[in-house]
Amino acid sequence: MLKAPVLHFEVDDPSSLDVSPLIRELDGYLAELYPTGNIRPVPAEELKQPNVTFLTARVDGTPVACGAFVRHDDYVEVKRMYVLPACRGLGLGKQLLEALETEIVRAGGALVRLETGTAQTEALELYERAGYRRCPPFGEHRANPRSICMEKPLP
Repeated sequence: MLKAPVLHFEVDDPSSLDVSPLIRELDGYLAELYPTGNIRPVPAEELKQPNVTFLTARVDGTPVACGAFVRHDDYVEVKRMYVLPACRGLGLGKQLLEALETEIVRAGGALVRLETGTAQTEALELYERAGYRRCPPFGEHRANPRSICMEKPLP
């Protein structure tokens, strides 16, 4: 009989040897979606700052998804959400977003914001189903026809 894979979420080091390929794949995926270069890869060092929490989802110890959040003065920004293509369609993105929100609440966050692109229709649907609504650009984000900013208050 086959053993069911075990999914485990944990705060992780974005520069660890088994996580960095996942981040490189995310960067490549975004570069394909937005070839004009209006996105910039986020170096692992930025994801290791004191105001950043980086989470991975692992199946039997192998990273299959990741996401991060950055604490700002009056909101928390979700960034770098990615699920390996082979693992999509299984609800992992929803579980990852819920795990990030749980950690945000634990860290005292009450308002979550994020920025995503118009080419990421699955991500937009995920965020809308999770209660995120469109909002004006915030922080370092500027008005961009390929960019959508969203927010959600947390309980």
